[in-house]
Amino acid sequence: MSLEVGHVAPHFTLPAGDGSEVSLADLKGQWLVIYFYPRDNTPGCTTEACDFRDNTARLSAASNAKVFGVSGDSIASHQRFSTKYELPFLLLSDEDHTMMTAWGAWGEKKNYGRTYMGVIRSTYIVDPTGHIAAAWPKVRVKGHVTAVLETLENLQAG
Repeated sequence: MSLEVGHVAPHFTLPAGDGSEVSLADLKGQWLVIYFYPRDNTPGCTTEACDFRDNTARLSAASNAKVFGVSGDSIASHQRFSTKYELPFLLLSDEDHTMMTAWGAWGEKKNYGRTYMGVIRSTYIVDPTGHIAAAWPKVRVKGHVTAVLETLENLQAG
């Protein structure tokens, strides 16, 4: 079950691709864009990450929002992925799927008649008070980052 607008964002502390630890508690007072994706270096995930990369200046200038990508990949995988695509934001490693489960981004999926557990591509905007301000529980990559930017700008405009 995905989070809904108005819910308090579930706490997390995860290792990042740069070797640091990122905790929701340390980010209070800031706008956040947190997106969940299945795997580093796959076509859709690379497109999504590069779309966020290409719009980082707009995110920073317009809203001063911080972007974080979350997947079950290892820190080493995130380091390689970030370096290869020059990603200016941190990728968080949720190898045991704790954060993804709490945020509704881990669940049952179906593909070619097969049912399995996996990452549900989703994105959340968290407001400075720590509440979910916008949610995309099942993301289609094309045009998604533009929709996130427009929503963030509208939320901040009041």
